[in-house]
Amino acid sequence: MEPSGPSEVTGADAAGPDPQLAVTMGFTGFGKKARTFDLEAMFEQTRRTAVERSRKTLEAREKEEEMNREKELRKQIEDVEPTPSSSSAIREQSKSSSRDTSSSDSEDSSDSSDDELIGPPLPPKTVGEPVNTVDEDILGPLPAPLGEGDEDDDDDIEDEGEEENPVQRIPDSHEITLKHGTKTVSALGLDPSGARLVTGGYDYDVKFWDFAGMDASFKAFRSLQPCECHQIKSLQYSNTGDMILVVSGSSQAKVIDRDGFEVMECIKGDQYIVDMANTKGHTAMLHTGSWHPKIKGEFMTCSNDATVRLWEVENPKKQKSVFKPRTMQGKKVIPTTCTYSRDGNLVAAACQNGSIQIWDRNLTVHPKFHYKQAHDPGTDTSCVAFSYDGNVLASRGGDDTLKLWDVRQFNKPLFSASDLPTLFPMTDCCFSPDDKLIVTGTSVQRGCGNGKLVFFERRTFQRVYEIDITDASVVRCLWHPKLNQIMVGTGNGLAKVYYDPNKSQRGAKLCVVKTQRKAKQAETLTQDYIITPHALPMFREPRQRSTRKQLEKDRLDPLKSHKPEPPVAGPGRGGRVGTHGGTLSSYIVKNIALDKTDDSNPREAILRHAKAAEDNPYWVSPAYSKTQPKTMFAQVESDDEESKNEPEWKKRKI
Repeated sequence: MEPSGPSEVTGADAAGPDPQLAVTMGFTGFGKKARTFDLEAMFEQTRRTAVERSRKTLEAREKEEEMNREKELRKQIEDVEPTPSSSSAIREQSKSSSRDTSSSDSEDSSDSSDDELIGPPLPPKTVGEPVNTVDEDILGPLPAPLGEGDEDDDDDIEDEGEEENPVQRIPDSHEITLKHGTKTVSALGLDPSGARLVTGGYDYDVKFWDFAGMDASFKAFRSLQPCECHQIKSLQYSNTGDMILVVSGSSQAKVIDRDGFEVMECIKGDQYIVDMANTKGHTAMLHTGSWHPKIKGEFMTCSNDATVRLWEVENPKKQKSVFKPRTMQGKKVIPTTCTYSRDGNLVAAACQNGSIQIWDRNLTVHPKFHYKQAHDPGTDTSCVAFSYDGNVLASRGGDDTLKLWDVRQFNKPLFSASDLPTLFPMTDCCFSPDDKLIVTGTSVQRGCGNGKLVFFERRTFQRVYEIDITDASVVRCLWHPKLNQIMVGTGNGLAKVYYDPNKSQRGAKLCVVKTQRKAKQAETLTQDYIITPHALPMFREPRQRSTRKQLEKDRLDPLKSHKPEPPVAGPGRGGRVGTHGGTLSSYIVKNIALDKTDDSNPREAILRHAKAAEDNPYWVSPAYSKTQPKTMFAQVESDDEESKNEPEWKKRKI
């Protein structure tokens, strides 16, 4: 037979799969075509279903809200009976409201009858319904409509009110207290994000506080002494938040990371070199330090060696540049504090002779601005701080004053405030985040009142607000711009955080809401103890109430009921002849060869053979017969007679 043509094959395929081929392949579905799907039609059907469901849900919600309104209106009518005049006004308003609602939904308006014409007007509808703000609150003035423009107007009004009274922005409604130690908290630092706080004090400790990880117990998660036995004078996070500058009473500043591990340590200079510009580092005690606000890894320090030095983290073996403050006569003077301007182009330092000197960061020889009597000579100016706009410099003097300076016209102070006592060489001053207030702390003698946080308005420099902190001096203050929270370090070892739940963000608000966790058993073992197994409670034997039962148990115990071994001494060796084996050799070794139990006197053991040696001189005497000298002894009798004739006192003396 001839094979079938292509037309026949096509006809067979159209008719269906070959049953013999299906049986041969082993499954019945062989040869069926795959089902095709129209994705666009499916998406369209799904969209229509979702729209229909949302419309039905919205209609059901509107009907339910309408019924609730009717119930509330009926309750109000039953409670308060309106006067004729008010009822007419209410009826007119209700008519207008019913008219508006009928225009939005004709079916609902047909159902509502004369019941809507009685009582107060309907409240505005929720999302998805037209809001009739004009129909609200018949009695009293009508409120402004809620719109986007109106919200902006409200914000403008609030801003104007706060501009008139910046005191309202001070976050002081709530506070938390962090216990650093018992000595003065002389350094505070907050990272740029405001997640971690670091405190340092006169007790040489640096403690780390994590707001997100703390609970209501307010405990530091790490404590270390990076500078050993030197007081911590300044702590500051870098602008990236990954490093901390630690300035202590030593001559070498340190940089540590967020976990407290050392990154670098500045080199110490040669103290025998006269020109401080030729040394590679500071040679005397440090005062303070500051990070560059723009350049990563650059910071400055000032010291008692009358220099201000710029450093780089990558090069700890030598400073980058040196600034040498000088008096008007050219003599060197010690800088007590230093800082960068907000743009990082200026370097400002306050000196012990009362002057404030400002250099261009790239020109180290002559200062750009030099005011020689900013504060009283001989007092330590504890802080200089630039405003956020960079035009104003605030200086906190050791002469109990706070002054403002215009950098563009640095010839006289803009304002000056006195009667601000300070007892510490690191008392702070800082600007508020909106640049409208200046904050500083006051010091008090022990038992002579409370330390305060004083707020001044920058524009008028009036003393607008005060906060009593504690019965000790206020040393450090820091107002974080992102958190809008104020951190304060005090003279009695406390670090306080002031915040407002509405005006502040994160920070202290994160840890206040957390309940204090119970101490776990693993956390209670703070020291490394050496524990023997039988000292643990699980191995300890319980105390027996009855002595008789305890004796019975001990009798059954093979170790406790075993008779103690007698000492290895005396004849018979306690009956332990064969403890080292039952052979003759072991018996001889133990009882004869190793017998060292002769407790007799060795002199007596020798002298007991003296009589036999004298009677039978066989071994020793013949050997010495030729060389042995003849013994000559005095007569015993004459000695006795002489002793008898001696006087009594001589005998006693003898």
